Amino acid sequence: MRFWLLASVMLLSLCGAGAALAQRQPPEHTTEWPGLVSGDSGIDGMESGPELQRGRAPQAMLADQRRLGTALATLQPERKGVVDAYVLSVALDSDPVFAREARESGRVLTRRFDAEGRVLVLAGPDGRGAAPLPGGSITTLTLALARIAELMNHEQDVLVLYVTSHGAPDAGLAYHDGDQGFGVLPPARLAELLDGLGIRNRLLLLSACYSGAFVKRLISDTTAILTAASATRASFGCRAENDWTFFGDALVNHALRKPQPLADAAEEARRTIIGWERAGRLDPSMPQVTIGDGVGAWLAPLEARMPKMATAPVGAPATDALKP
Repeated sequence: MRFWLLASVMLLSLCGAGAALAQRQPPEHTTEWPGLVSGDSGIDGMESGPELQRGRAPQAMLADQRRLGTALATLQPERKGVVDAYVLSVALDSDPVFAREARESGRVLTRRFDAEGRVLVLAGPDGRGAAPLPGGSITTLTLALARIAELMNHEQDVLVLYVTSHGAPDAGLAYHDGDQGFGVLPPARLAELLDGLGIRNRLLLLSACYSGAFVKRLISDTTAILTAASATRASFGCRAENDWTFFGDALVNHALRKPQPLADAAEEARRTIIGWERAGRLDPSMPQVTIGDGVGAWLAPLEARMPKMATAPVGAPATDALKP
């Protein structure tokens, strides 16, 4: 079960790992969150999306910035007269399950939505020697969104955003990179980013505890949002040893690999998760699905082009953790 945030943070920077460290194991969390609170009112500035970097080697920061710059520069522009999807898959926590999930989710979503050349994956080491990518952080996510907004046709193109991390009630998504990166991405800040950049057509897939808190703040006529849990419930499968969370495994690794409509895939994933939770005697996470009335205008052209053949799931099932 995912952890509760202990405090918030208020500085911005880039994160990353140096090229010489690309094959290292993901950093472990060995310290508590920084206790930067003000008075009895608790956490200040939460809705602004605070982020803190501390003690990171400058060489590692530069190497990660170069990786991000290269990735942003290779994004292709939109195609005239074609509804294009831009896929952004982000792991905001250094527990390697999130890196593994973000990497494979990027591949699955790119294939499903015909987004080759228009995909960014932001994720740290996966613990298995995969090629280094730009690190996932609140800052790199923000810059990636800004670049996508520059390239897309805002009237017809679509953002497909997949974020996987820990989460907390009344806070949002947690950014936590070892002992060097900390932050919070709350619903208000994500809505501010998307609305400010003019990204209207969006498919938002949020794999985190309490991620249902994003629904009310982000839903619109042209938005589809699927979350791993309700605003008051935890979700499951986030052990560092896993390849998938429950949500990622059920939705991306199974349902979205099949040539079926988004609503059907969401329902399949919901039923699958319910079954897994009952088998494990876990409290229901209550995944949320909300699809705006205008989503069909951009979704129908994308689904008309999706592959006709399913692909096989990869990785160990998220439910392996339930075995005795």
